[in-house]
Amino acid sequence: MRLGVLDLGSNTVHLLLVDAHYGAAPIPASKLKMPLRLSERLDGTGRVEDAAVEQLIDFVRRGLVLAEDKGATEVMAFATSAIREAVNGDEVLTRVRVETGLDIEVLSGEDEARMTFLAVRRWYGWSSGRILGLDIGGGSLELASGTDEEPDVAVSVPLGAGRLTRAYLAGDPPSADSIREARRHARASIAEVAGRLRRVGEPRLAVATSKTFRQLARIAGAAPSGEGMYARRMLKLADLHEIVPRLAQMTAAERSKIPGVSEGRSEQMVAGAVVAEAAMELLEVDELAVCPWALREGIILRRMDQLPR
Repeated sequence: MRLGVLDLGSNTVHLLLVDAHYGAAPIPASKLKMPLRLSERLDGTGRVEDAAVEQLIDFVRRGLVLAEDKGATEVMAFATSAIREAVNGDEVLTRVRVETGLDIEVLSGEDEARMTFLAVRRWYGWSSGRILGLDIGGGSLELASGTDEEPDVAVSVPLGAGRLTRAYLAGDPPSADSIREARRHARASIAEVAGRLRRVGEPRLAVATSKTFRQLARIAGAAPSGEGMYARRMLKLADLHEIVPRLAQMTAAERSKIPGVSEGRSEQMVAGAVVAEAAMELLEVDELAVCPWALREGIILRRMDQLPR
């Protein structure tokens, strides 16, 4: 059957359609995305702006038409930190439901971490042993560790690349003092949860998901996206030690010219690199494998488990 999953993230709204069969990997069939930047589209009271809601509704309508045209029998939809934290988040989702008929589920940060971990586990398999998973989104950092499909511990920290940029790194390029403050904040936040992850056991494999990690790995020399999802991609802590100061000295426009860095993410790359470096150091990880599957695939895999066999 053909399934769709709509991801209402802090940076991007993304619809992914896949061909799904029980016991098989979901095969991408079509996609549609828009850089809505919901976490930045708030008024002074913390409410999502009306214009952003209108754009979201228009995207959902177009996405549902695409899903129907492509033969999808079901579209699952979820929202993450931007809607979780918006003052009018419930109102936004109610309006979307009334005007498009689509129900959007709000995931907790821990649910994000668990669903992403499921995708990572399925990708690498049981032989990988204990996995530590890291995912940097626009609003939050998700961390999980486990030996099974359900992690032993799953946590969410408000350290997304967009959030850290807005809070600390407004300059272009950011000042050395602002980077130092961002670094201090990131490390203090991760230190609060690092013990929980380390107590459950040392990982045999550390894995990164999300576009931020993929772009950092590309900067470090990993294979471009054109080589396909099965190309082996790694990110080393030693590379980040070189990447962070280099990115910090560039303007957003200069960063956007680096192969693998999208224009829409160039403003957030310094913050993403700061968080990645802090997480790897505090969790004592020297190298990360970059997984092509993440939260959307985890949602799809969980739904496939529920299908008739």
